[in-house]
Amino acid sequence: MTAPLPSPAQPTIRVDDDPAALPRDQWNALLAASPLPSPFMRLEYLEAMHASGSAVAKKGWQAQFLSVWDGDTLIAACPAYLKGHSYGEYVFDWAWADAYDRHGLSYYPKLLVAVPFTPVPGSRLLARDADAREWLVKALRALTARSELSSVHVLFGDDEDQRALTGDGWLARQQVQFHWTGDGQPRAFADYLATLQREKRKKIQQEQRKVADAGVRFTALRGAAITPEDWDFFYECYTLTYLAHRNKPYLTRDFFARMAADLPEHWLMFVARDASDERVAASLVAIDAEQRAAYGRYWGSTRYIPNLHFDACYYQPLAWCLENGWRRFEGGAQGEHKMARGLMPVATRSAHWLAHPQFREAVADFLDREGQAMDEYIDELERHQPFKAPRTDEASAED
Repeated sequence: MTAPLPSPAQPTIRVDDDPAALPRDQWNALLAASPLPSPFMRLEYLEAMHASGSAVAKKGWQAQFLSVWDGDTLIAACPAYLKGHSYGEYVFDWAWADAYDRHGLSYYPKLLVAVPFTPVPGSRLLARDADAREWLVKALRALTARSELSSVHVLFGDDEDQRALTGDGWLARQQVQFHWTGDGQPRAFADYLATLQREKRKKIQQEQRKVADAGVRFTALRGAAITPEDWDFFYECYTLTYLAHRNKPYLTRDFFARMAADLPEHWLMFVARDASDERVAASLVAIDAEQRAAYGRYWGSTRYIPNLHFDACYYQPLAWCLENGWRRFEGGAQGEHKMARGLMPVATRSAHWLAHPQFREAVADFLDREGQAMDEYIDELERHQPFKAPRTDEASAED
């Protein structure tokens, strides 16, 4: 269903409650031309979230996809949702919601521009040019006002998104993730380990040795080589991980079936087998061959094996990236422990607009203090690099 927003002049602005109402070819063309595209912003991915029942209104994700049109041509668009909670976002605003509640005000529903359950930085406000992006930003504010929402939030956007969301009451927020970046030259994992400080290198070698001593070996499956049976096993592992934390998984089996059908080229699966050839674990990595980027996403195991998690989720994907000459591996949200594996801190950003002026002022003050603390935190992390200092003319005393 399509509901037009009032606009004094062209272009036309639309709100759709089903991403399938938008043209895949035009959406994906805007994405491909964006500064920081990712597989998660492809329309097929967002359609699968909706059609599989993973991110739908009854789960607190009511699609309100905004699009800007010049005639029949899509010139700007973004994935937007009315949210009845703050689960599955990874930019935490629970304290803001509590403050609203304490003052007798409703924080929910709010408007969210994000990829559900996917804290991967990338382009969010897809646009042909700066003018089209400005129309999209105006549409976000208009939808917020028309629906009498408390706020609108754009999570994990790129630099152009952040520039478009500056001034006019928009507030910027910074967080940190841990990513590995390479030079694109293929190399062995052992050569990479040799660049780490001795204690970091030895710890990784010990962890991998314990997994190998348990009889575990890995197979990497890419794209169409991942069979329905492999997907079934992965989903069993994925579900067990959530059950171990007494939670229900966000994503349905149908979501992954749609990924296998519509975006098979964007998936890499590592399957672990024990000495009896029984499958015991699986990790799933999203990949983008054009960007030469990999994104750690999900994992699970059928039984506990010491250090298996680190091997399946970090060492195997990182070794694959190194051997294939890829440039980036993103290990997911949060986790200082990733630094010991060579994943370094990277700032991520979001933008927020709150309708209530007093709350907006209070949140602005909070974000200013939080931002200063985050800058200091990142600086402190940078001072504790896991890599060896550059070798001087003298022999290295460490090795």
